[in-house]
Amino acid sequence: MLAGMSAKEKAGLAAIALALIALPFVLAMAGTAWVRITNFAVLFVLLSLGLNIVVGFAGLLDLGYVAFFAVGAYVYALLASPHFGLHLPFWIILPIGAAVAGIAGAVLGAPTLRLRGDYLAIVTLGFGEIVRIFMNNLSTPVNITNGPKGINRIDPFQIGPLNFSASDSLGGLIFSGPIKYYYFLLLVLLAVIVINRRLQDSRIGRAWVAIREDEIAAKAAGINTRNIKLLAFAMGASFGGIAGGMFAAIQGFVSPESFILNESIMILAMVVLGGMGNIWGVIAGAVLLSFMPELLRYTVEPAQKMLFGKMLVDPEVLRMLIFGFALVLTMRFRPAGLWPETRHKRELIENRS
Repeated sequence: MLAGMSAKEKAGLAAIALALIALPFVLAMAGTAWVRITNFAVLFVLLSLGLNIVVGFAGLLDLGYVAFFAVGAYVYALLASPHFGLHLPFWIILPIGAAVAGIAGAVLGAPTLRLRGDYLAIVTLGFGEIVRIFMNNLSTPVNITNGPKGINRIDPFQIGPLNFSASDSLGGLIFSGPIKYYYFLLLVLLAVIVINRRLQDSRIGRAWVAIREDEIAAKAAGINTRNIKLLAFAMGASFGGIAGGMFAAIQGFVSPESFILNESIMILAMVVLGGMGNIWGVIAGAVLLSFMPELLRYTVEPAQKMLFGKMLVDPEVLRMLIFGFALVLTMRFRPAGLWPETRHKRELIENRS
């Protein structure tokens, strides 16, 4: 891929790489909290890329995607905590979590193959709620998930003597736990982007697009729509499972409250806002929607005190109001997303005309 790039493109790529490498240390100057926020933003990017396979590539509306995030998180928590006395290394658990989440995706996809649009959205929404309720109630008669109390004391990532929860120094630089996780998340994100690019340009990716455009025509052309749709659900779910495992390790605690419907809606909003089907647009949408609420959280309260001398509106209410208003404006003036896929953008233009 690098061989076909111009010198200017290579220089730009090198500048982006250096910026990403230096980013956590720059953010750490403002506080470790911003490094943690960045880590969660990367997790949301991973989730958005997984959902983009289902929604953007295959055109299957999924409102229960957070269920696969929960499956991955609980698989890691159960296999790397004192809950069952198991402390398996993360490089064994993450593939297991991805496989279990992929199977869950296929289980969800199997009974929904004939459903489309709103009906499919309702079924997937129900699936997400069922998983959360199961996690909340699987504490009796056998305590599997510890119910609403959640599972704590989850093992962090560890590679030999390198513990991701502890701080280390190298060359005068302090590598805190969040900074270590940042670099690991960045490596996983690069791998997921490469896989997504390969899938998009592959025969399977073209089959997904054909199903999205016209499922009847795709079936008439000889595409096994059943298997291809199941593969989309399974592939998208596996990325959610990986993200869930990393979330559990970073937090050190998981509970059903972390996997509510609002999270699924947020991830879907990231995909739609960025541009369904466009990998780079989805990444942009996930980063924007991950940081915007946090930036508003830190600015709404000081702004009110500066303008009025006191708090008139609760910061959380005003933050979500501004956030929702921004989304409405985006959908009004950029219905295909901020960075839409070329084919999707052309379709919208043709439909308007």
